[in-house]
Amino acid sequence: MSEKNDSQPRGNLLKRLMQNIQYCINGVWDDTRTLWSVKTVKIINLSVRSFLDRDLQVRSCALTYNTVLAIVPALAMLFAIARGFGFQNLLQSELFRYFPAQHQALETALTYVDNYLAQASQGVFVGIGLIFLLWTLISLMSNVEDTFNHVWGTTTKRSLHRKFTDYTALFLLLPVLMVCSAGISIFMSDAVQHVFEGNPLSPVMHRLLAFMPTVISWIIFTAAYYLVPNAKVHFKGALLAGILCGTVFEMVQWLFVTGQVYVSKYNAIYGSFAFLPLLLVWLQLSWLIALSGVVLSYAWQNFDSFAYRDKTKDMSQVAVNDLSITVMALATKRFKQHQGPLKRSDLIQEYELPAPLAEQLLARLLKAGLLIKVATSGEDDEQDPAYQPTADPDDFSLTSVLMTLTEEGSSKFVGHIGNQRLTDQLAVLTALREQRQKTATDVNLLDLPDSLPADNPIFNGQ
Repeated sequence: MSEKNDSQPRGNLLKRLMQNIQYCINGVWDDTRTLWSVKTVKIINLSVRSFLDRDLQVRSCALTYNTVLAIVPALAMLFAIARGFGFQNLLQSELFRYFPAQHQALETALTYVDNYLAQASQGVFVGIGLIFLLWTLISLMSNVEDTFNHVWGTTTKRSLHRKFTDYTALFLLLPVLMVCSAGISIFMSDAVQHVFEGNPLSPVMHRLLAFMPTVISWIIFTAAYYLVPNAKVHFKGALLAGILCGTVFEMVQWLFVTGQVYVSKYNAIYGSFAFLPLLLVWLQLSWLIALSGVVLSYAWQNFDSFAYRDKTKDMSQVAVNDLSITVMALATKRFKQHQGPLKRSDLIQEYELPAPLAEQLLARLLKAGLLIKVATSGEDDEQDPAYQPTADPDDFSLTSVLMTLTEEGSSKFVGHIGNQRLTDQLAVLTALREQRQKTATDVNLLDLPDSLPADNPIFNGQ
């Protein structure tokens, strides 16, 4: 009797657990409550889905490979700039302080850097060598930006001119910022030692100074999540992701530093190359942490617009066409009424379309030649581009837009079909479709009503 009573609560507990899991996976998107717990579950749900749907594990491997290729050119540029200002030794000590887990890898890389820069005085480090160096660095940063944009679902990229200027400015400022950081740390350490010497608060201040690398990691990750994506990123979401991922990154650093005791096992297997597998593992984990932060900031900002995610995932072609025509009608009406061009943010904020769906519809209309990007004043056009019709709004009818969307793409394969029976059948179908389009009643997009009238039989259910 007691065993039966014990199994019943156990079964209820298992049933409740399965219900909670099902709620967290699917049911939470139908929950319209504004509780912080519901929001947290939605953010975690969207983060996990986005991470898996976007193959970020594979992309982190690609970024690891790009990073290995760019290590020596990047350090060469940093130290070339540092030597010009005379603080290369301070920069080297800062690198060892920022990356204590990769001390041996940095020493090996710096050896190559010295050989790389030694050629500069002989005139070899010009022309093709300089172009290759800049191309390697810009390629790495471009791949990072493309990955961040892939997470955010944006297809617009920075222009080549913007990439060159922004990335070059970054590598010019980076050594200066690292040296300034080192100078501030040394200054504050000396100030604490003199001001708080013999003071009970001295240990507390030293602990706060020891916490500075973590704060710097927070700033770096937050800046990357806020500035790198070519999209409008809310600072709060970038800050939240930066703090979490910066903390995890410092924990991974600590694990690698404290785990150096076990490196002797790798030395017996790999010999002088023992640092290489550890470097690759560390880079892979670092990129996974960084990309997880991108996903988290994206989920924090967009979880509200994903309430209908499962409903829009398997949309029919008719529904996609209807939405595309509706967006086209909005763009033509705004242009005709001098209300300004249509933007992606308008569809997301005013009409509550999920961000990826809005991006997909605008990209389709742009590719079909129905919309064109235009420049606006006072806004970042690359982050939130504006769209307007490619022709006079009076020329866009419901049938013409639908035909353009339907016929968008290549039909070259149809002309190469050799079977006569299939060719004849296609000709019959094409003739019937054209006849139906000619006999069907048409309407201009500007004449589409914003809502159905009350006496419409469709509206009142007749």
